[in-house]
Amino acid sequence: MARAPRLFVKNACYHIVVRGNQGRPVFMDDVDYGYYLKLIHKYKLKYGCLIYGYCLMKNHVHILLEAPLGLKSMSSFMHGLNQSYAMMLNKKYNQVGHIWQNRYKNFVVLKDDYLINLVSYIEFNPLRANIVLRPEDYQWSSYSARALGKQNIILDELKLILL
Repeated sequence: MARAPRLFVKNACYHIVVRGNQGRPVFMDDVDYGYYLKLIHKYKLKYGCLIYGYCLMKNHVHILLEAPLGLKSMSSFMHGLNQSYAMMLNKKYNQVGHIWQNRYKNFVVLKDDYLINLVSYIEFNPLRANIVLRPEDYQWSSYSARALGKQNIILDELKLILL
């Protein structure tokens, strides 16, 4: 049976979630996290995506993005990002096969109040998982840049959607 096509709404944001295959870790060390962030930057520039928030957890990733150029740019962004990362990870750790569980999930975000809550939900993931006591202590999320003004070349200025 064919997969259902992805829903794309112009001028909307998307909460993207991708998980490690069978819940396994996809980041083994700080170098892996850093490499994934470099890939986010590379592919956001290549496909014209805007990144409003992210959090890299040990076995999954959250990204809040907008794709002004359409569904193809979001799909190409995610394909390039996750394929490039999987190739590096498999080579680095001398393994083969899928590292991602299924294809990424994307959820349409339309309302301003939900958008603000979603950014907090994404960035507070490490706090809820008891990894850190304060969100600014987790270096693999956009919290420090968005909330504390630290420089971050990945993060774009959050524009509220007016309906």
